Amino acid sequence: MTIDRRTLFRAGAGLGLGLAATSLAPGVASAGPAGFPTYRYVRTAFDKSALRYNPTNELIFPTIRGTVGRVSGALGRFYLYYAPHDAPGGICLAYGDSLEGPFTEYPANPIVSRDWAPHYSVSHVSSAHVLWNTAAKEMWLYFHGENTTTRLARSKDGIHFTYDKVVLSTSMLPAGTTETSYARVFEHKIASRGANYVMVFMTNTTANKRNIGWGWSADGRDWTFSQTPLVKASEVGATDAAAPSLAYRNGTTYVVFHTNLGTMHLTEVGNDFTRKVHLGVFHTPLSGAPDRGRSAAPSFGTENGVEYMFYEAGARLEGAIAIARAV
Repeated sequence: MTIDRRTLFRAGAGLGLGLAATSLAPGVASAGPAGFPTYRYVRTAFDKSALRYNPTNELIFPTIRGTVGRVSGALGRFYLYYAPHDAPGGICLAYGDSLEGPFTEYPANPIVSRDWAPHYSVSHVSSAHVLWNTAAKEMWLYFHGENTTTRLARSKDGIHFTYDKVVLSTSMLPAGTTETSYARVFEHKIASRGANYVMVFMTNTTANKRNIGWGWSADGRDWTFSQTPLVKASEVGATDAAAPSLAYRNGTTYVVFHTNLGTMHLTEVGNDFTRKVHLGVFHTPLSGAPDRGRSAAPSFGTENGVEYMFYEAGARLEGAIAIARAV
């Protein structure tokens, strides 16, 4: 089953994450920043040209989740969530029995569409992040639509979702904020804030500069958000930063995010999110297929002690879902 990164660390597994740089020869391992291991591209999760639901031929923002011990009668041992970005978008599901893939498309995609009466009707929904909520024993889906709004839906089986509420919008951040999207939520305690969950996400402003924001919550539904960025793109030599995720190693917490340069970067933020130590490039994308100079939005899992990273590969609006394995 897929294990949450926090669980891995607490169990003393000592496992990290990273991705092979294109300069590495086949079979050669190289440690990443902060001792994170290297990951190497394996395959795309599925052939997107063969999908039944593929309205725009571009797919983004994968989330991989294990079903064993969580979902009764699951279609496979792993559920992979993804979406097109451009209209009409639509939250999609694929399933498989190995993190090596391939994955099979759920035949009734999208499982969440851009129209959900009476809750919303928008141009698109996208950026599906699914959290296994241990307390609720449910799959909690956080997704955006429009880019100004992040919403929550909940499910017992990981397929059929019940709408819950808006959890993040531009109105919750300073004036001039134009986007709050690409959110990922993690079970993470910060005692000083009464937090059991943290959220990391992308912000944009009227200056058209994208940075990484964050917030905290006791229950995963009602949130408090920092009014200043967790990480600014300019701090790592970029103009835009987006699609953050969290990683745990060395007794501390890191945020992984991609930039307009095509690379992923790693910043230590500490367990209470009070540190800011930029550690450089976390992943250099492949120059050839499927990355073609850009990789983004990582989601991590483990199977039989082997770590995997699912990521968005390829130029924006041309992306595919790719799988990489720890060397």
